[in-house]
Amino acid sequence: MFVVSLNYKVPLAEIDRLAPAHVEWLTACYAEGIFVASGPKRPRTGGVIIARGPRDVLVARLAADPFAKAGAADYDITEFTARMTAAGLDAFNEA
Repeated sequence: MFVVSLNYKVPLAEIDRLAPAHVEWLTACYAEGIFVASGPKRPRTGGVIIARGPRDVLVARLAADPFAKAGAADYDITEFTARMTAAGLDAFNEA
């Protein structure tokens, strides 16, 4: 699994302009089964995505994000193995 940390590089007005296309992209990634959870950071300096699947697929999907295409965000990917999960999230346990 992966934790992806997005960090905005442009003013929030530009992020807000790109947000509808970004949400469409997120929706497609969820439909493909790549993304598990996502949302904005607080304070609103970027976002976080929990993802699964092959790293090369994730990297390709991140490159297709409208934020990435516009140079509006940087992405930091951390891979981890989910050894334990909360009740109801057993499908994500990789142990």
